[in-house]
Parts: sequence; C-alpha cells; structure tokens
Amino acid sequence: MKKILLFIALVFMLTPAFAQAKTVYVAQIEGSITSYTYDQFDSYISAAEEAHANALIITKDPPGRRGDAMQNIIQRIQTSKVPVIIYVYPQGAIAASAGTYIALGSHLIAMAPGTSIGACEPILGYSQNGSIIKAPEKTKNFYIAYIRSLAQASNRNESVAERFITEDLSLTPKEALKYNVIEVEAYDINDLIKKADGMETKLPVQGKYVKLDLKGAEIVYLHPTLKDQLISYITDPSVSYILLTLGIWALILGFLSPGWHVPETAGAVMIALAIIGLGYFGYRSAGLLLILLAMVFFIAEALTPTFGLFTVAGLVTFILGSILMFSGGGNVDYLVSSDVYKNLRIIIITVGVLLALFFAFGMAAVIRARRRKAQTGKEELVGMVGEVVEPLAPQGVIRIRGELWKAESKDKDEIPMGEKVRVVKMEGLKLIVVGLKKEEGGG
Repeated sequence: MKKILLFIALVFMLTPAFAQAKTVYVAQIEGSITSYTYDQFDSYISAAEEAHANALIITKDPPGRRGDAMQNIIQRIQTSKVPVIIYVYPQGAIAASAGTYIALGSHLIAMAPGTSIGACEPILGYSQNGSIIKAPEKTKNFYIAYIRSLAQASNRNESVAERFITEDLSLTPKEALKYNVIEVEAYDINDLIKKADGMETKLPVQGKYVKLDLKGAEIVYLHPTLKDQLISYITDPSVSYILLTLGIWALILGFLSPGWHVPETAGAVMIALAIIGLGYFGYRSAGLLLILLAMVFFIAEALTPTFGLFTVAGLVTFILGSILMFSGGGNVDYLVSSDVYKNLRIIIITVGVLLALFFAFGMAAVIRARRRKAQTGKEELVGMVGEVVEPLAPQGVIRIRGELWKAESKDKDEIPMGEKVRVVKMEGLKLIVVGLKKEEGGG
C-alpha cells in the first residue's frame, strides 16, 4: 500500500513539471514567394505540430510573386494544429503583395518598428520600360473579395484591407494597430512572446479559438536545411539562367571532346539545377527551345566553319530565346521586375557574346587540332630522335619527347644507355630504332 501511495505522490509531483514544458518554434522565410515557399511553410508548420509547440512564429520579408503559392500557404496555415504568428521583422522588412495576404490569413500578426504592411494590388508583369502592368478589373475584383474574406474571417478591418488593393495603401505598425489590422507591435522575438502571451488567436485552431500560453516557453529556432538554402539560391532567375547556359556549354564541350567525362557530368548537374530553379520561379518553354537551337548553330559553326554565318544566327537566336524565356503572356512583357531584368539583360548579352566567340574560335580550333592528331597518330614518331635509358639488347627503353617507350634495335645489336637513336618504324606499341652512331658511320 505504501508503494502505491508513493507512486501516486510521485506522479502528482512530476505532472506540473511536464505541464509547464512549453515551446515556441521560430522560423524565417526569405526570398520571392514561389511554389517552394509553400514547401518551406509546410516543413516548418509540420515540425511545430510534431513537437506539439505552443506556437510557431514565422519572421518574413518575402516580396510577392506567385498567387497560387500564396493561396496554398494560407490554406496550410489555417489547417495548422498549432497557432501560426506572422512577424514582419526585422526593422526595414515589409509585408507587401502576396505577403500581405499571408499575414491576414494567419492566427496572429506582429510587426517590428520600422516595418510596413499593405500595398498588394495584383499585377500581371512588367513592360519593357520597367513600368508595372496592372491586372484587369476582373482579376482585381477577385483579389478584393479574397482579401476582404481573409480580414472578415479573422475579424480584422475589412475596409482597410480592401484599400491595400484599391489604393496600394501601406501602414506602419502603429497605424496597423490603430486600424485593427495587426495584433502586436514588438521589438524582437522575446518582446513578441511576452506581449502575445494570453492573447486569443484571430482564427480557430482545429475548430476552436486558442488562448496563447507562451510565458516561460523555450524558444526553438528552425534553420533551413542545405536543400532549402540551395533551392532558395537557384530560384533567383539570374542564377538559374547562368546555370542553364553554363550547363549547356559544358555538355556540348564534353560531347565534342570525349574521354574526360567531367564536362558532361558538371553540365548535366547544372542544367538539372537550373530547370528546378526556373520551375519554381516560372519560365516560357519557347525561350528554352530557342536557346537550344542557338547551341545547334554554335556547334555547326565549330564543326563546319561558315565564316561567321552560324555564329551570328546562334547569337541572335540565343538572345531572343533568353529574353523570351522570362517574358509573360498576353499584354505582359516580362515575368520579372525591371531591376531584375536590367541585371538579366547584361548577363544575357555577356554570355551570348562569350558563347559565340568560344564556338567560333576556341571550339573550332580544338576540333581542328583533334582532327590533325587523328590523321598523324603515333606514326609521327617515325624519324624522331630519342635517348636510350635502358640498354637495348636488343630490347630496352628509350625516352622520346619526354615519354618512355619500349624499343628494339633494328639490327638486333646492343645499344648502350645514353646513346642517341632514331625511330625507323613502329610495331604496335614498340619502336624500332637504329643508333645514330651507326647511321653516321654508314653501317
């Protein structure tokens, strides 16, 4: 009986300790919102769910881009088993475009001083002069209804949310608090946890509103994996484009100069990474086909020199394909912003010119050299002079052109080490030689 009572007492003593174990997970999202951003959100939310965390804080400063990815992210947040707090942090960060919708779809919004939220009018793309191409009224009305529904579901200010689209309105943290758009203004993570403790979520978690119990919680930081870092890097359109062109370049170089296999392998890896990155970002396949056609022109110039005809055709096709790859559809000229496109334009022209010069001169010279070597082969050794490094009796070893060769005296006589010999013919990998002294003596 005493043992049972002791066990019960021990359980009661330990239960509060277990009950007080609280955790808050913190993760950071960076870069443009693409379909991979959803994967990041899903990964971080799943980690917090598995740990039964009290809350997940996601600090973010991503510019908008993919509307479909944005909606998927919001759905994942709203089906989360733990409260998700979107924290616009650090100072200077913004929640704009798709980032505004994601914030309004979260259980709690916090902002750091010096940040802003709003300005999310939908756009289609960018014109050639860099100006924004706005979405048609039909699309705009859809997003107005969507952002109002997000604000309504979380009991946030619907009219101000609508003005984020109709007026491209942006708010400071104090203004956002005043107009009931956000719930917390916090200087850092610790300040946010302190102020959010005891607050009720603006959206239900698994069907019920949750009062946040964050006091004394352990903070667990989630860091991006190597895969996350890699994909975050290659989804940059400039990086993906350079990887694509260098990969094709290396692949062609490997095929035209067989035997080493390193260029082909490196090229295949770079092309695979580029297609993954462009797939998340978005590109036009017609542009990719034109780039491949340009490579065909460059190879044709290297194999059958046409005094620059194929080089010019390849350069023009390459530049047109590169521009088309990032162009939009309909009235949209470009998928990327004017700043990104300015950088891309410099990269496109530079890479195009380098490719043209390489295939017109460098690759053609390599192919011609390989052809000359194939015509002469090892027969070019006949007539050359070498030095005996292992006495020929009648077989031994000679050094010729810095290489060691098995050799045999033509007349089966012995030739000592250090003597000069001349190659008269080859038998397989063996050189048949005569001594220079014998030649000079007329023997």
